[in-house]
Amino acid sequence: MGTHYQNFIDGKWVDALGGETFENRNPADWEEVIGVFPKSTKEDVDRAVEAATEAQKEWSRVPVPIRGAILTKAADLLVERKDEYARDMTREMGKVLTETLGDVQEAIDTGYYAGSEGRRYFGRTVPSELPDKVAFTTHLPLGVVGLIAPWNFPMAIPSWKSFPALLAGNGVVFKPASDVPLSGTHFVKTLIDAGVPPKLMNLVHGTGRSVGGPIIEHEGLHGISLIITRASADTLKRVSLELGGKNAQIVWKDADLDLALEGVLWGAFGTTGQRCTATSRLILHEAVHDTFVEMLIEAIGNLTLGNGLESGVDVGPLVNEEQLKIMVDYTGIGLKGGAELRIGGEIASEGALDKGFFFKPTIFTGVTPDMRIAYEEIFGPILSVLKVSEWDEAVAVHNNTDYGLSSSLYTKDINLAFHAVHELIAGITYINAPTIGAECHLPFGGCKGTGNGHREGGWGPYEFFSETKTVYFDYSGALQRAQIDTEEA
Repeated sequence: MGTHYQNFIDGKWVDALGGETFENRNPADWEEVIGVFPKSTKEDVDRAVEAATEAQKEWSRVPVPIRGAILTKAADLLVERKDEYARDMTREMGKVLTETLGDVQEAIDTGYYAGSEGRRYFGRTVPSELPDKVAFTTHLPLGVVGLIAPWNFPMAIPSWKSFPALLAGNGVVFKPASDVPLSGTHFVKTLIDAGVPPKLMNLVHGTGRSVGGPIIEHEGLHGISLIITRASADTLKRVSLELGGKNAQIVWKDADLDLALEGVLWGAFGTTGQRCTATSRLILHEAVHDTFVEMLIEAIGNLTLGNGLESGVDVGPLVNEEQLKIMVDYTGIGLKGGAELRIGGEIASEGALDKGFFFKPTIFTGVTPDMRIAYEEIFGPILSVLKVSEWDEAVAVHNNTDYGLSSSLYTKDINLAFHAVHELIAGITYINAPTIGAECHLPFGGCKGTGNGHREGGWGPYEFFSETKTVYFDYSGALQRAQIDTEEA
């Protein structure tokens, strides 16, 4: 039946108050039950918020370098547990072991970055316009924040949110996606083992409806980092959103085609295309279009699908049956829209693959910007190929979506590369690299429909999870009036 796991609330491992549970199964082999987890409700969220609120007051008085040292210890523990956590992650969400090892490594890197921020959590000292007066800024925590993470990066993304939130002095109520509850459990256990006060970090398992909604709406939370915003608007919470992408790799006529091929294979089919930065569109200059498409079809034919724990596997399963059905639906949408299916486009069920949710890597050519597969996010191993003849046309095609997350250009022309930086509407642009590959110390996020402007990664979340406080220190011994006590007056 699988191991029984619990929430972590108020410093204790506990079942959901209602006693309900749900199963966590392996998408590569649906017969394998990885564990049974609590299906929590609003009452469990209330307990978690109350506990975090109590603990946060004391945590806010802990010196920031000490907080950073605890997060560094958490990163050390993740190093020790990396192999175990990666294997469990592959079992519960499917991506191949090399990728889940990278997922844990990103959490490790983020932890070390957070630890270093503990000694450089800088404010600003600013000259005053008046004599004998000093002005400076400092950081205050928001209070208690709710963190709701997706399933495609079960440890990296929680680390992006939790480490900055904790360093800034906040309490945390964390809900992992119900497809990856074990990775969320591992992550929280690591933080507690490292010395994060037990009541400060709370883990509540459950569905988006039963737990996510109550977190979004909870009046005791002062910030939310998640996928949707409308439900939290009434309570004036600070909200950080990341809403997906329709990312394109442009291959220009002077590009290194072998390098570009490696890039699109990794960008489009790494994590089985289940990344917000995955390459969903391939924009090819007409001079290289036919040659490159044939290279790509041949390379895709050599990819191996299977259980991500097995050696030699390139592409794992989709995370669940719903995602598999979406791939089938979008294949039909592409065909109905007039695109040409060149390879893939069907469920893979040969041998052991019939136990899981496998879909063959898929390419459509003859795609035009007005087709749904050219502008809607698919979140799976389906790639749309569009042909262009001029740079302005490439830019127009690239920018013809509601999203603006990641972009890529393969070229040897340095001038064209700088045009891309300025003209491609996206929060991230890679030159001669695929649309995936963000580094933890740099901002991650996008524009337009991708989000609401906040960035994860780098220094951005440390600002998001804190309030800037301005301090004026007057030692003149007299009343001084800014903007009034001037020499002219």
